[in-house]
Amino acid sequence: MCSETGVHPLIAREGWTHVAVAFVAAVAATYWFEGWLTALPFWLAFVFVLQFFRDPPRTPVQGPGLVLSPADGRVVAVEETDDPWLKRRALKISVFMNVFNVHSNRSPVDGEVKAQWYHAGLFVNAVLDKASRENERNALWLRTDDGQDVTCVQVAGLVARRILSYVKPGDHLARGQRYGFIRFGSRLDVYLPLDARPHVGLGDRVRAAVDVLAMLKR
Repeated sequence: MCSETGVHPLIAREGWTHVAVAFVAAVAATYWFEGWLTALPFWLAFVFVLQFFRDPPRTPVQGPGLVLSPADGRVVAVEETDDPWLKRRALKISVFMNVFNVHSNRSPVDGEVKAQWYHAGLFVNAVLDKASRENERNALWLRTDDGQDVTCVQVAGLVARRILSYVKPGDHLARGQRYGFIRFGSRLDVYLPLDARPHVGLGDRVRAAVDVLAMLKR
């Protein structure tokens, strides 16, 4: 198994500016108010921003047919439904990320990016099922090395205002590889072939690249 230890930043690069601004504001408030107690809200805000953008290294689980969680969070959907991107019936597994979860997004499978679609939309609470249909979202169509199709969709949330994706059609992703980030609360929807076997249930807590969502039929 490959690990990112030793080369992976502990704070996501997407947050460096935010962390720096929050730190400077906290230091300035301490100086301006001449005391830690009055400036405490600024330091709490700094700690919040710091924890939000943490990005610990992960060692992806390896094994044939495994579909790993693309995000840290809580499973809020395991259901048969329509995959609106590939126009098929599919098994959908959704992971909701609150503001205290790690927000790096990782590929659930080994495969090639066949297409990517961005859809502007609303910012309703991402824990609601209608967020998959109405919110801002970015979808990746991944084709696994053995020819199976997986759709992985970043969905913005109530306070999320920026979906970031760093891949393009033709790129090849390794299972567990970091490919994007969503700022401040959101969800990830994964659409799988109907014969995939889920390994999680509603309410389960999962971690990106570490926990298995499902097994693809081989």
